[in-house]
Amino acid sequence: MNFHEYQAKKLFADYGIAVPAGRIARTPEEAVEAAKTIPGDLWVVKAQIHAGGRGKAGGVKLAKNFDEVKQYAAAMLGTRMATYQTAGVELPIDTVLVSEGTDIDKELYLSVLVDRGTQSVTFIASAEGGMDIEQVAAEKPEAIKTINVNYVEGLRPYQCRALGFDLGLNAKQANQLAKIMLGLFKLFHEKDLALVELNPLAILTNGNLAVLDGKVDSDDNAAFRHPDLVAMRDIRQEDETEVKASQHDLNYVTMDGNIGCMVNGAGLAMATMDVIKLEGGEPANFLDVGGGATKERVTEAFKLILSSDKVKAIFVNIFGGIVRCDMIAEGIIAAVKEVDVKVPVIVRLEGTNVEAGKELLKNSGLAITPADDINDGARKAVAAVAGK
Repeated sequence: MNFHEYQAKKLFADYGIAVPAGRIARTPEEAVEAAKTIPGDLWVVKAQIHAGGRGKAGGVKLAKNFDEVKQYAAAMLGTRMATYQTAGVELPIDTVLVSEGTDIDKELYLSVLVDRGTQSVTFIASAEGGMDIEQVAAEKPEAIKTINVNYVEGLRPYQCRALGFDLGLNAKQANQLAKIMLGLFKLFHEKDLALVELNPLAILTNGNLAVLDGKVDSDDNAAFRHPDLVAMRDIRQEDETEVKASQHDLNYVTMDGNIGCMVNGAGLAMATMDVIKLEGGEPANFLDVGGGATKERVTEAFKLILSSDKVKAIFVNIFGGIVRCDMIAEGIIAAVKEVDVKVPVIVRLEGTNVEAGKELLKNSGLAITPADDINDGARKAVAAVAGK
């Protein structure tokens, strides 16, 4: 689950990490009132969407007076914004964050994530932060510094200070960095997060470090332990179909193709999409109905797939291990009838009671095309889309 910048900064503050003064607003008038509570004569008006790159897209503006605060807020609120991170999708701007303006001397980058390669929580940092950190990583990998945290020892202050000196910080700044990193490490563990990113972590002209922007992602598998984080969820920032899928405990991700996929098991779902691509097709979605696929879940899965008018065929690829193939077949037949599917449906079944399942599909009287294996199913799905 993703969070807005203002929510991320609230979490930072709760863990002793200093952030610039700021308040959210949902109307231009509220933006002006927010600015009046923040000392100084320079304010930053920032669109709140679940994406980075807002500055390049016009979602970050410096205001020198209250009229400009109102003007910029009015131009953002109620509109939609796409950045290089949204893959062409425009996200709604319902809220802006009005923050204290700061004088920046240098921008750094700092993030925390789980590195599966080293099986550790890892800090990634660079002295070349800002909006183009991805480009820095690609073109100057030597500028990227990492710390793999020992699971037993945890993060030690000396590691943080050493990283600070590697980034060119002085002793005072290195100590400030250590405080920030230790707070982030505690936050990361206690809230079961998947990613924390500070970009930029800035050196101000007064020499102090300041967290000017932050991104936080949590681990959905731990949501039941953190109702406070769940309460921060903004479903308007998420794909509508994916939200509906989560309500039925279905793992669904929207993609750009025209072949709908319904599979049980994440690994098999990934393999199914790969084979469709190899056969020259394009998957319309990732959809894992889970090991306990029932008639109701299969029906909802068909509804989700067909909610996109791009879908021209559906490939159902089920391995009946926990659930018998004949039960899956009954669910598919019932779902096709209830949803009134109008596009070709190709079904590959394998596993327990597979012959009984195939016989049910054969005698259903429905336009369901059987497949012998995953490759055969992918070929038939691609051919159905092509009208062959």
